[in-house]
Amino acid sequence: MIEKSLYEHYQIDFDEEMTPGNNDYLFVFNKKRQLYLNEDKKLAESLDDFNVNFCLFIGMYKGMKAFCVNVEGNEAFHDLRQVYEFDHDLYHIAAKAVLVNDWYISHKFCGRCGTPTQLDEKDMMLKCPSCGQNHYPRIAPAIIVAIRKDDELLMAQHSYHDTIRYALIAGFVEPGESIEEAVHREVLEEVGIKIKNLKYMKSQSWPFPNSLMLGFTGEYESGEIKVDGDEIVRAKWFKKDEIERYDSDISISDWLIQDFIDDN
Repeated sequence: MIEKSLYEHYQIDFDEEMTPGNNDYLFVFNKKRQLYLNEDKKLAESLDDFNVNFCLFIGMYKGMKAFCVNVEGNEAFHDLRQVYEFDHDLYHIAAKAVLVNDWYISHKFCGRCGTPTQLDEKDMMLKCPSCGQNHYPRIAPAIIVAIRKDDELLMAQHSYHDTIRYALIAGFVEPGESIEEAVHREVLEEVGIKIKNLKYMKSQSWPFPNSLMLGFTGEYESGEIKVDGDEIVRAKWFKKDEIERYDSDISISDWLIQDFIDDN
């Protein structure tokens, strides 16, 4: 996972009226949230050949203006997971841009009354001129936890994973609960055990589609593994040399697994 700050090279700003110039950064996305790259795996240099839905200035990146652009088309577009594998820096800023892209598309009209929204002058939000509702970019907080029992790590097979055989327990935070409560609830619901000594480790922006992943470690307290049969198909304890590693280190999950391996 990327651990350096997004703001090392980026300063947030926004403007609907600004247009790109030479050498500005153009983060061009299609309807599948894929990023356009040319044959040299570089960003688009102009918008001349695109059918543009919108172009929004989103701040300064490496001293140049950056734009989030939504277009029609499917050719020469790349999934952000692919981008990560050959250019971490490009993925880092593109992950920001795609979340702005999603927000701008989703809130063109007020979800409360249906009126076309307007970009605020001070904050990155779309406001409704009719009912006054404010629409900020949406981020869904989620937890992920590495559960230890002596020298073993609990990993589970998720029904929605096609390529990952076993992974850590994870889930979304529900309204009305704390982050810590979410961890305990998800673990109990998915694998039927109780944990203790919960410890926050670090977080990660996860644009698939719009999560903020909060990583924890915890220790087994009581109970027998009993999977829910819905999200979790099976679960078991692994020693470090039994763990099947992921193909990519893009996620905080891989970082938590490596942290367990380093400690054992």
